[in-house]
Amino acid sequence: MLNVTNLTLSYGEKIVIENVSFNVNKGEIFGIVGPNGSGKTTLLKAISGSQEPVQGKIILNERSLTTYHSKELAKLMAVLPQQSETAFTYSVSDVVALGRYPYQKGWLQGLTKEDHQVIEQALRQTGTEGFKDIPLQSLSGGERQRVLLARALAQEPDILLLDEPTNHLDISYQMSLLNSLKQWSRDRGLTVIAVLHDLNMASLYCDRVLLLDEGQTIALNDPRNVMKKESLTDVYKTALECGEHPAHPSPLITFVPETADQESLSPIDQLQIEQNAQWIKITSPNRWKALSSAVLGAGFSWHNTFVNRHVHKDYQCDDVISEFRHYLTEREMSGEDVMGMMTAAMLEDGVILRVNENGLNMLVMVTAGTSNAVDATRAFSHPQIESKVGTINTWVFVEGKMPESAYVQALMTVTEAKSKAMFDEGIKDEITQTIATGTSTDSVMIAASQEGEEFPYAGTITPVGKLMAKLVYEATREAIVNNKKRRGI
Repeated sequence: MLNVTNLTLSYGEKIVIENVSFNVNKGEIFGIVGPNGSGKTTLLKAISGSQEPVQGKIILNERSLTTYHSKELAKLMAVLPQQSETAFTYSVSDVVALGRYPYQKGWLQGLTKEDHQVIEQALRQTGTEGFKDIPLQSLSGGERQRVLLARALAQEPDILLLDEPTNHLDISYQMSLLNSLKQWSRDRGLTVIAVLHDLNMASLYCDRVLLLDEGQTIALNDPRNVMKKESLTDVYKTALECGEHPAHPSPLITFVPETADQESLSPIDQLQIEQNAQWIKITSPNRWKALSSAVLGAGFSWHNTFVNRHVHKDYQCDDVISEFRHYLTEREMSGEDVMGMMTAAMLEDGVILRVNENGLNMLVMVTAGTSNAVDATRAFSHPQIESKVGTINTWVFVEGKMPESAYVQALMTVTEAKSKAMFDEGIKDEITQTIATGTSTDSVMIAASQEGEEFPYAGTITPVGKLMAKLVYEATREAIVNNKKRRGI
């Protein structure tokens, strides 16, 4: 539909777009991203026909853009500029009616029935019909932006050019606008070319993204192949992370602020440990990023308080999470801040090991009871019984930065080390009489300070994995021995 070939644009002697080429297909949402001064708006102006190229060409529907008359081009292409216009004294409906100008044949011709229908539809689509009789100047910036979008839609274009379309809009209207654009592109074949500052919005809604820097193409592809940590860090000159959106198959970009000067104590040295019959509680002045199977804070989350709570072996509750939050509230703690686990094991028998060697600073906590040990490979032969409270809980604190993939590797490392400890202690599944691999409701947590040295891997042969496995193995064996002594075994 639109082809841009070897395009160079300038303001006077300054080149702002240099030798850029791309094509946009019918029904596509095509995003243009890049830092301020990268040439995004200038490129959009050239596509709209308001900026003359120094060299290169723009072809629209197999015709050079320069061969179109203004009204002819306006029937094919509508533009929503970056800045909301405030000079109008017209009502909202009159402003939207200006979008029908390309279809009028004479200066004095009034609006037709079809024009009115299109205007009403554009007002409904943008949620502006409620103030159609109000002067444009009396509206907020976000409301004016929606009115100008309605005017663009009233042109019934094949291509919609948007320069920061979510500018001035609150989050609900941003999502509503982009959801509508996605639906219109799919249902009507509307082609959208949008300059966007919000990288996550571009990632979620664009079919392809053009990344510009200083007027040059850095990347052009679908968002998953453009939104890469290395290229975005280089272009935006700031620290960021690229992860996975939790509910959509698209990248999620998060910017990382600079941290204040660190205290003399390391993050692990700042951990405060309280161990008694009621709980093992570890608190930190800073939040740690954790991956856990906990009752509170399961999955990936950030916490500064970690509670391993003792409950009676016959503990039963219909709403464990609410009960746990109430338990914490009674002790003047917020359930939102706490990663919380439960165990029927005696917490006085829990083992905490701390090692700082070869640049690795790590702390491991294990509580263990084995009365409901199970062999995972034979669990299918167990009768269907109600699960008991977990008895082996494992925490690992790693001082350093870890990507999410390393957390998963750490989970495997910890599980293997725990199972080997149970094997060496001869712990058996009471029903199958085979060596147990764990207990029926074990819990595990891996936490990293996300400060200091970066550890990209945590498998069993990596330095982090080796130390982690050693500490978990030793702590688990010691905790099991403590439990055996208590039970007189």
